[in-house]
Amino acid sequence: MLRLRRFGCFVGFSVAFALAGQAESAEVNLYTTREPGLIRPLLDAYTAKSGVTVNTVFVEKGLAERVAAEGARGNADVVMTVDIGNLIELVDRDLAQPVRSAVLEAAVPAPLRDGDGRWYALSMRARVLYADKALSDLNAATYESLADPKWRGKICLRSGQHPYNTALIAAFLVRHGAEKTEEWLRGVKANLARKAAGGDRDVARDIAADLCEIGLANSYYVGLMRSGRGGPDQQKWGEAIKVVLPTFEGGGTHVNVSGAVVAKHAPHREEAVKLLEYLVSDEAQALYAKADFEYPVKAGVAADPMLQALGPLSFDTTPLVEIARNRKAASLLADKVGFDN
Repeated sequence: MLRLRRFGCFVGFSVAFALAGQAESAEVNLYTTREPGLIRPLLDAYTAKSGVTVNTVFVEKGLAERVAAEGARGNADVVMTVDIGNLIELVDRDLAQPVRSAVLEAAVPAPLRDGDGRWYALSMRARVLYADKALSDLNAATYESLADPKWRGKICLRSGQHPYNTALIAAFLVRHGAEKTEEWLRGVKANLARKAAGGDRDVARDIAADLCEIGLANSYYVGLMRSGRGGPDQQKWGEAIKVVLPTFEGGGTHVNVSGAVVAKHAPHREEAVKLLEYLVSDEAQALYAKADFEYPVKAGVAADPMLQALGPLSFDTTPLVEIARNRKAASLLADKVGFDN
């Protein structure tokens, strides 16, 4: 009987230990710069499907610094951010670990992931042309054509130093080199109707107010404005413009991405990989499209109807890593020409 009691105690301890281990493993910690409300539908769907709790830590600024400071004792499993530059920073600071996953590699096109599996794009936003509805013959618009003198005093843009525009300038730099990029920037600056400032939605506002005829902005703002999420004024701005998908000459439409890495010291690595694999599933990619008006990275998953109405997206295949590496040079060129002055 004594042996039985001891054995029973040992079994009970083993079961309790195993259950505790299961409870611990049934969670994953997500550090993100994305507003939790935007991605909550995806995370709730994942928890309902898998039973795994997703703990979110929202870090508006200094995400890489936070992960680096926590070091090997940190809690981050998955680090999610917007903008390719932020993803590359995590890699450059040795805060991400490589992940080899047949699921991820099949779902995410090669230009939208790291060759060594250290980062994966989860959604795309295109840098599109907002235009006065009265304008015609814009379907073949190129980024290069924005420097054409025919647009003198007709273009509205936000700051050339904003990451959205710096990424575009960096892409131009990779494709055309420094001399042509500087010439292009001077041409675009000469065509501005007002100082480069404000936000992307302000471009639509100013076109609606006849302050300018065209401008560049991110594609998801179209959905946010036209859906009424930004209020009645923004809905009017969204409905007052036409939207065109411009391309580079001989290339495609410039895109930036939201994406994620598995943290170098992830305490729940297996669950981190499973979460990433879910985020590129048909279900999650469709939720991305609906919640954020972003383009899915997975082929065959439809964008929101508001984006589908813009026409098919053929994204430019200039390597995102090269774009990220040239952002400082792009910023210096924008400063050299006094783009925001």
